Amino acid sequence: MASTGAELRRLLDHEPIDLIILDVMLGSESGFDIAREIRRASNIPIIMLSGKSDVVDCVVGLELGADDYVTKPFEERELLARIRNALRRSTLTMTTNAAHQGPRAKFAGLQLNFATHELTAEDGSEIHLTGREYLMLAAFIQNANQVLSRDKLMENVVGRDYTPFDRSIDVTIGKLRRKIETDPDHPKIIKTVRNAGYKFVADVAYL
Repeated sequence: MASTGAELRRLLDHEPIDLIILDVMLGSESGFDIAREIRRASNIPIIMLSGKSDVVDCVVGLELGADDYVTKPFEERELLARIRNALRRSTLTMTTNAAHQGPRAKFAGLQLNFATHELTAEDGSEIHLTGREYLMLAAFIQNANQVLSRDKLMENVVGRDYTPFDRSIDVTIGKLRRKIETDPDHPKIIKTVRNAGYKFVADVAYL
């Protein structure tokens, strides 16, 4: 339990943390700023918690690297279910299919390690991925040149059913594109397939 950003930082420095439930208002600091700071250094799953139900706040939280966003009031069972889903996603290892193909995948000058969840550029520098971004990218790589619907991505990556007003998938794909595409506004790796979903079109080699 931490009532301020400073207390949270001390906990992160000295305690093994599996998941953070982060209120948008934490003392004198914004939970959004704290989420951004945490995400720069760690893949710890973050669930944002807020009394605000504005979709803009939800999108901001997801854009900053939160894995999920829950608004007050909420059912305790819903929060527990979201915690379990976030923990499950964060501890997933490579799928059986990927294990047969190889522990690493190379595409478009980038390399993804399925065991460590690390994405590296050609110069060896690491491109930081959140837990959800890793799962999304792994799903695309393992299903290269196949159209993946939002329903399928929502089920496998987010862990809940897709609804027409839920932008979680689109937000995560937008973040991924900014990290792996040369020109995110004109993507050449993750293509949008109108009225169908998304398709990963880069050539993949397993190492």
